[in-house]
Amino acid sequence: MSYGGYFDPLEKQKQIQELESKMEEPSFWQDRKKSAEIIDKCNELKKELQDVSDLKKEINEKIEICNLLILEPSEEWLQELNDNYYVLKKSVDEASIKVLLNGKHDKCDALVEIHSGAGGTEACDWASMLDRMYQRWCDKKNYKIEEIDELEGEEAGIKSKTFLVHGSYAFGYLKSEKGVHRLVRISPFDSGKRRHTSFASVNVTPYFKEEEIDIVINPSDVRIDVYRSSGKGGQGVNTTDSAVRITHLPTSIVVTCQNERSQIQNKETAFNILKNKLYQIELEKKKEELEKLKGVNSDINFGSQIRSYVMHPYSLVKDHRTNVETHDVLKVLDGDIDLFINSYLKKGE
Repeated sequence: MSYGGYFDPLEKQKQIQELESKMEEPSFWQDRKKSAEIIDKCNELKKELQDVSDLKKEINEKIEICNLLILEPSEEWLQELNDNYYVLKKSVDEASIKVLLNGKHDKCDALVEIHSGAGGTEACDWASMLDRMYQRWCDKKNYKIEEIDELEGEEAGIKSKTFLVHGSYAFGYLKSEKGVHRLVRISPFDSGKRRHTSFASVNVTPYFKEEEIDIVINPSDVRIDVYRSSGKGGQGVNTTDSAVRITHLPTSIVVTCQNERSQIQNKETAFNILKNKLYQIELEKKKEELEKLKGVNSDINFGSQIRSYVMHPYSLVKDHRTNVETHDVLKVLDGDIDLFINSYLKKGE
């Protein structure tokens, strides 16, 4: 039986067989990075297939119990249904959210950039809090994080940070986080214990594999600078000019990478990110042209906040696009953001 879309087991089984065929090739382990990606993808598909099968089995069992209760009432069976209701509901809700991840690039990995706003140390600390929030969320989703670049604040926190999130539907989930995030709290850096408002922006774009990007960069269009890494990469990183900054002159896009010990590896990663950014620009241009033909106003005000996190004089996190809110600010900052992600996906923005 085929369920269609995300729930199509035949299509998933076909993809698994194709990946397993690649894994049996003699040259499979020559490129260990690509090999790891194939193994991870195969395991993800197997898990998705098993999850759907388990959910279908669980639903059918509960339907059978309901039918039996109609014929022969039983307090024991009724109690079993009640005990398992919320567990089953949660599983169904999670499955229904995955159905909404049907965007063209939703399956992609995600490139996340966090930038502190005006406000000095306060804003830098807020940016680091957001970074931690996403790190904890990724841990709960079993997503892998690859840090690309980080610029520390002068006193605390970070001025900016760039990292990749590897995992099935990473972009589909995290696209909801793009925008300005606002924090209101009593400042831990203010001796007068006054209330401060801080802003930080989050940008999320799909991260495409190199073979998926039809972009050729003219060497004369880029300026490459190397400098000494300031990150926590060990003695080898901090004492050599391993960090790389690439400036794309026609667009003024700047990409930096200092995560790897090797300047060559940093340069390769930076070029891949630059290609992603240029490819994203091309996709957005095509989208804008299509929306103009449709008469759709696609103007987006990036400066408007998408979510507020208030810690004083009351506790509240509110998403201004969906009006979904919760009073448990600390739980949200500890990575519990599925409430906002799911609401955004259900609204279909």
